[in-house]
Amino acid sequence: MSKDNVLQQFEGTMPTRVGKAFPGERAVFRGLDLHTAFEQADWIDLYIFSITGRRLSAPELKVLQTIWVYTSYPDARLWCNRVVALTGSSRGTAAQGLGAGLAASEAAIFGRQPEAGAADFLVRALARRNSGEDLEQIVREELARHPRLMGYGRPVAVNFVDERTPVTLAAMEREGIPMGPHLQLAFDIEIVLERILGRRLPMTYSSVVVAIPLDMGLSPMECYLYMQPSFVAGMVPCYLEALERPTGATFPLRCASIEYDGAASREWK
Repeated sequence: MSKDNVLQQFEGTMPTRVGKAFPGERAVFRGLDLHTAFEQADWIDLYIFSITGRRLSAPELKVLQTIWVYTSYPDARLWCNRVVALTGSSRGTAAQGLGAGLAASEAAIFGRQPEAGAADFLVRALARRNSGEDLEQIVREELARHPRLMGYGRPVAVNFVDERTPVTLAAMEREGIPMGPHLQLAFDIEIVLERILGRRLPMTYSSVVVAIPLDMGLSPMECYLYMQPSFVAGMVPCYLEALERPTGATFPLRCASIEYDGAASREWK
């Protein structure tokens, strides 16, 4: 279909299933009245419904919200927080800083990309294991295709259990949420990896934060969307603290402190 045909086909009234505002009357959110169906709802209830079109139980929502809480680190040295802090230092707006920080959270080593990779592998590995395949062979094949297994081996503390995992499991126990097949598989993969590599490679929080919602029926894409706001609470204090300092006083670095070994200085002509 040509571009012109697409534009002609979709010109005019736009059909939608997600909702509509009726100013002065009501707002419809995925078929429900926003102001009556969600009268007693927490924001995470609405947010998960916006992603999935389903309303999860109160204990499930509590665990998902706890995951957000436990990964809110107000440390300006963290890559996405640093972006927000530098925005504050240069007197950019909060919207600019938070938007840039969220974009930076889609890093290849930390944040959204490892979570997406972990979710993808857990779904594929569970399907293969349920069909009778050996987990060790599944993991070996994955390692042969990729230089690293997303969700295992924390770059900043590779030999230690992620401090967020035990407290998250405790939250699940408090809320009566059992360990599901994806989370159990994540722990089983950790055991298999140690057998294959001959050394321990602990599971990171990236595997935990996708395995739990996967077990609640979310897809990998829905897990990705669920985790989007998770760093925001840690970003805001970094922005505010940078505003309290003089402009440019956050992470200042002299040019002389940078050791450069690239191309020599050259004259523009």
